[in-house]
Amino acid sequence: MAMVSSLLWIPNYRGIVVVPVTILRTLSAATSHRHYNRQKNKRFGCSNWDSDLNFYQKNCSRTFASDSVASIAITSNLSTPISKCHVEYNRLLPCPTENFLPRIEHLVVKEGGPVLDFITKALDLPPLSDRFWSSVLRAWTYLRVHVRPKRFPRCYEIDWKSRIIAVTESYVVLNKPAGTSVGGTTDNIEETCANFATRALKLTTPLKTTHQIDNCTEGCVVLAKTKDYCSVFHRKIREKKVKKLYLALAAAYVPPGLMTHYMRPFRMAPKIVSQELIPGWNLCQLEVLECRKVPWPNAWIEEENGIQDLNWPNKDFAFECKINLLTGRTHQIRAQLAACGAPLVGDSMYMPAVISELANPGLNPVRNGKYKKEFESEADRESAIEEWATKHGKEPGVSIGLQASQISWDDDEDQRHLYQAGPPWWTQ
Repeated sequence: MAMVSSLLWIPNYRGIVVVPVTILRTLSAATSHRHYNRQKNKRFGCSNWDSDLNFYQKNCSRTFASDSVASIAITSNLSTPISKCHVEYNRLLPCPTENFLPRIEHLVVKEGGPVLDFITKALDLPPLSDRFWSSVLRAWTYLRVHVRPKRFPRCYEIDWKSRIIAVTESYVVLNKPAGTSVGGTTDNIEETCANFATRALKLTTPLKTTHQIDNCTEGCVVLAKTKDYCSVFHRKIREKKVKKLYLALAAAYVPPGLMTHYMRPFRMAPKIVSQELIPGWNLCQLEVLECRKVPWPNAWIEEENGIQDLNWPNKDFAFECKINLLTGRTHQIRAQLAACGAPLVGDSMYMPAVISELANPGLNPVRNGKYKKEFESEADRESAIEEWATKHGKEPGVSIGLQASQISWDDDEDQRHLYQAGPPWWTQ
């Protein structure tokens, strides 16, 4: 993998912004970037972003950020001075109105030479001057180029100051909005909760992620101010000293009590779980503290919060569950409740499979021990699992019925820290 920086492409090829990626450095080119409608931003109380975004739309010329890990120097021929408060934020680009699917190109360099020359020729981009990038590639170098990075447009719709729950010397607690990423992704290290919260608080040092929740989930997230506290919080999580309570809006009733499943150890989603122990699968446990009947959100509330209509057969009522998360597997609450026939409202990844099973009972190959009993070989069992996975859908674009409603832990002096996210979207 070539160790190069991330490249974001400005509209009409008026300029480029080169940004460093800390873990996996890749080249990215983003096309057709446009600022969201001003009126939409004002409706969300975010018109303060206009000046920053228009600054790039009107004045972007070639700007270079050095690839040094130790220090990041930004030079520019723009007349507008760069803020001294975490200058990296000036790399943020206007968000496109079109929802382009991410596009990745995989390239192999057959002959050595300047990196920009190779990429512009391979992807038919306008030529760029070598003085903006002097890196030279060796022959047979592998490049992964993000031509259209994944974007998070909700970052520009949020009043981030209003989402701050608490600020201390060591950490910040954020009520994360759905449709946003807590930390950076391979092709987008800018449009993150950590960056936007840092900017909202006018901090000189970027906030650091201590744990993750899904992009489509809202609620409590702890961001560390220092590397030391980031390590402290990671240790608390490993030692299971951090307690997390969730509110889940399920499409069907979920009995209170301990819920145990075993999750298939597969990196990609959807996550498949079994009620029966399967060797090598990971333990998943949560405790449903209570489950109460509530009105199904009306169409206006669903539209305002980006909830997809997935044609669930009974929308008379939904069920709000209070959940104590005991193990922190990816998609755990979503997968476990769906396995019980109670998918979360708006969960386009897990609800389609449940609807399919309702139409054809017994379809799920890992329910009630079928995985063990009804297949002649391991190959047949795995084939059935893959077929079941195809019944699932795509990851939600914005929000689902899930909120990380409370987070708490004790520090080394036995002082209690407890934070609440406030009412979930379906009650507002």
